[in-house]
Amino acid sequence: MQLTLAEKILAAHAGKDKVTPGELISVRVDLVLSNDITAPIAIKEFQRIGVKKVFDPQKVVMVPDHFIPNKDILSAEQAKLMREFALEQGLVYFEVGRMGIEHVLLPEQGLVLPGDVVIGADSHTCTYGALGSFATGMGSTDIASAMACGEIWMKVPPTIRFVYQGKLRRWVGGKDLILYTIGNIGVDGALYAAMEFAGEAIRVLSMDGRFTMANMAIEAGAKAGIFEVDDKTLEYVRPRAKRPYQVYKSDKDARYARVIEYDVSSLEPQVAFPHIPSNTRPVSQVGEIEIDQVVIGSCTNGRFEDLQIAAQILRGRQVHPRLRCVIIPGTQHVYLEALREGLIEAFVNSGAVVSTPTCGPCLGGYMGVLAAGERCVSTTNRNFVGRMGSSESEVYLANPAVAAASAIAGRIASPEEVVS
Repeated sequence: MQLTLAEKILAAHAGKDKVTPGELISVRVDLVLSNDITAPIAIKEFQRIGVKKVFDPQKVVMVPDHFIPNKDILSAEQAKLMREFALEQGLVYFEVGRMGIEHVLLPEQGLVLPGDVVIGADSHTCTYGALGSFATGMGSTDIASAMACGEIWMKVPPTIRFVYQGKLRRWVGGKDLILYTIGNIGVDGALYAAMEFAGEAIRVLSMDGRFTMANMAIEAGAKAGIFEVDDKTLEYVRPRAKRPYQVYKSDKDARYARVIEYDVSSLEPQVAFPHIPSNTRPVSQVGEIEIDQVVIGSCTNGRFEDLQIAAQILRGRQVHPRLRCVIIPGTQHVYLEALREGLIEAFVNSGAVVSTPTCGPCLGGYMGVLAAGERCVSTTNRNFVGRMGSSESEVYLANPAVAAASAIAGRIASPEEVVS
């Protein structure tokens, strides 16, 4: 049929045999997501429309994760509005103590499944493409409309296929693959396209690594990032799924807007310099850059595997006395798993602080806001001017291994400098 994976999912949800890039279609959605920043706007728009009930309470999810537990009165009011609406409508809602960072939480809870169309009022909704779903971020007014009718309109994106050949070196993972890719194609290199990830290196990549790559597709301007479902995906999905799902695959003769191939066998851990995710270079070429803070967490790298990697480096060593190291498990489940495995004890003994799940520092909200002149190595996904605080601060993006090594060294460092 010459359809890509993304086109097949969209066609199925539009009630069509096929769709063509550029075509405007109406798409049925499987899940509608919003958080404590975006939900209040969507709720007010939903109420303005005059609809009394959402189209399906079990398909509308609200997660308070950005400024929660409430950091001030304004955030408390935002959360209160969302909480009352969610309870009144009977939505899928996660209160403090049971919540987590939305893009870590939803896959973990089995709320997103292969073949789904998911929209969220958060740009990193594209994370769920790791499960073979079509997931994309939208504005709060679009979310309000979707909550009312269960459909959205969309222009079918073209698909760019990225093929990664070769075996990854130690300390190199999904974050490095996506930073390298964005560094190569630029922050508009996949503008309104679906990025389809494939190849030898992808087949051996963990699910956590795939979530990281799909998460940052938006940083290349993409509409979605997507992986074909394989045995590894099904192993992740089967124990979590509570409803049927459909696995789609690209046709062998699918038509791609472009195919880009990389040999990643010699790839080093990557670091994105301020103030744009495409400003990347290998860690060996970073130079001598002292830092004031390290953040390990977020919807990009706050999963259990990320904490395991960080613990390999931090265990038995001390965080440099000049800096703060903030570690944030992505969900309560990740937190508990890290506790049971002794990771939390290793972090605390090293001098790091461990936070409840939150997006706080990633967007300069709380739990690690930067002052003027401060530098931070972060496993988050954006390093724009003022992203984590002062417009005179700097954010360097890296994987958890580089971040942990930097926390020990007090400067941006390769894991190999710290761990033999």
